Amino acid sequence: MQPEKPRKKKRRRKKHFFLNLILVILLSAGVIGFLNTSFFDIQQIKVSGNSYYTSEQVLDLAKAKTGGNLFRTKLSSWKDRLLQDPYIKTVKISRRLPDTVKIAVKERAEYAAIPYSDSYVIIDRDALVLRQSEVAPAVPILIGFTLSNIEPGTALKVEENGILTKTMKLLKYTEKNEVYFKKIEVSPVTVRAYIYDSLVCEGTPANMMENMDGLREVIYDLYTKGIERGTITIGADDYFSFSPDIE
Repeated sequence: MQPEKPRKKKRRRKKHFFLNLILVILLSAGVIGFLNTSFFDIQQIKVSGNSYYTSEQVLDLAKAKTGGNLFRTKLSSWKDRLLQDPYIKTVKISRRLPDTVKIAVKERAEYAAIPYSDSYVIIDRDALVLRQSEVAPAVPILIGFTLSNIEPGTALKVEENGILTKTMKLLKYTEKNEVYFKKIEVSPVTVRAYIYDSLVCEGTPANMMENMDGLREVIYDLYTKGIERGTITIGADDYFSFSPDIE
């Protein structure tokens, strides 16, 4: 028997290649057609990580709706719209077969507020402007700043930038040490921090931060004695003095 001619082998390989290619195309078309059926229409959108906004509000911000195809819906546009809101810090959106989209958000929290005209400018712990409110929020009120930028979603700008930096650092120290101030009045040298409406701590931000343990003990001692009025003066090297008077 004579060996098969090379030309016939080449034609056979070419024929097999085209048959395999047609099979792949048909299978791909079948898969694409299946993925576009109503079986993969979005039936559920689950929201997690939110506390300031309700799940319904998150969906409204994203303009997210059920009914669209899970694979053809442009989820990146949902994410872009959410990130335009100052309260939304990060967004992660994922698909879950066959009909669910999960939206995981991380929100910025209200941390402090600064009076501005007849309202309050509310900022997060990084001094990013969240919103303006006519109602005083349940966060420390910072008094003594001249605001130059209050655009939501941007960094707060004040003329006393160095003092703002020190004040925000002081707030983080108090939070860490479980000492909470209702209001802080700032000046170029000292701050007056209100524990109650009539109980004030007075000193430099540096002295307050260095002596936070001692301050917490003094506040607790006054609390056990039922004293809610007076001035606690804080100096260097754990110096404290108390006067029942308040300016």
